Amino acid sequence: MNTLLLHCRPGFESEVCAEIAEHAARLELAGYAKARPDTACAEFICSDPGGAERLMAGVRFSQLIFVRQWARGGFIELPEKDRISVLLAHLAAYPAFGSLWLEVLDTNDGKELSGFCKKFEAPLRKALTAAGRLVEDARKARLLLTFRSGREVFVGVAEANNSALWPMGIPRLKFPREAPSRSTLKLEEAWHTFIPREQWDERLSDEMTAVDLGAAPGGWTYQLVRRGMLVTAIDNGPMAESLMDTGLVQHLMVDGFTWKPKHPVDWMVCDIVEKPARSAALLEAWIGEGHCREAVVNLKLPMKQRYAEVRRLLERIAEGFAARRIKVSIACKQLYHDREEVTCHLRRLSK
Repeated sequence: MNTLLLHCRPGFESEVCAEIAEHAARLELAGYAKARPDTACAEFICSDPGGAERLMAGVRFSQLIFVRQWARGGFIELPEKDRISVLLAHLAAYPAFGSLWLEVLDTNDGKELSGFCKKFEAPLRKALTAAGRLVEDARKARLLLTFRSGREVFVGVAEANNSALWPMGIPRLKFPREAPSRSTLKLEEAWHTFIPREQWDERLSDEMTAVDLGAAPGGWTYQLVRRGMLVTAIDNGPMAESLMDTGLVQHLMVDGFTWKPKHPVDWMVCDIVEKPARSAALLEAWIGEGHCREAVVNLKLPMKQRYAEVRRLLERIAEGFAARRIKVSIACKQLYHDREEVTCHLRRLSK
């Protein structure tokens, strides 16, 4: 129970190690992070007794940028047959769990294991319930079983309100056939990640206005129109005719980095391929100067020192708002549908 297993996008293991090590240092918890490239996970080994639990208690999962899912626990070996008995024996000393998720890593080997997990879950769930290890109570901790193979599993624990919203941190979103590009899923995932579902009708209403910078062909504009918003699409490229036919979109062929609205809007979204520092400055200006109340912007990442660069940019944005004496909530996450980028969500909380 003194190891953290952290899921991530393949290729970002070193960023996860740097991120979790920084949080551990802040909490003065001894330990070390380790990972192998392209394994879609990292481990943080805590030296102090109970360190993993204290680390998770001292960090909100929503604060983590490159971590998709986490749990505290350890790997155990399973026999080829009667895996359930071994798991029940291992879990005998644990308190009852409120829910069960079977997970794999986001690799080709992990995908091959997903079929095994689907077949294994029902009998395991039945056995855990019969043994009193699973009671389906949202207030209790979640049991997260991450299978590295059919013979090796990480038996992990995480609080349901301080871990991923979905197994492995991967939302099951369906690509709408009428959307002009698959990038539409980035914005939809951002809303699921950063905005509580019960607030959607208030914060994503059809009475709102929005600006999409770098809009063409309209993947992100599609999500705004889907919510009934009036959208100003800024891009020198062509927009999908299906979006223009809605009557909700005004297309301006101008530079997204220099254009500003005559009147404040509710939302600004931006997925322009540009240096992250320039996109971060644009984000700060739009929120700081009152051009919008909320924004979702993708920051494209450099090849090296990606976590350090993201932290530097977020600190610069926060310092800019402090200098303007305005209060803004800032969140940042590498979403499942992101690639070499992270997604930032900002909301202005004061005038």
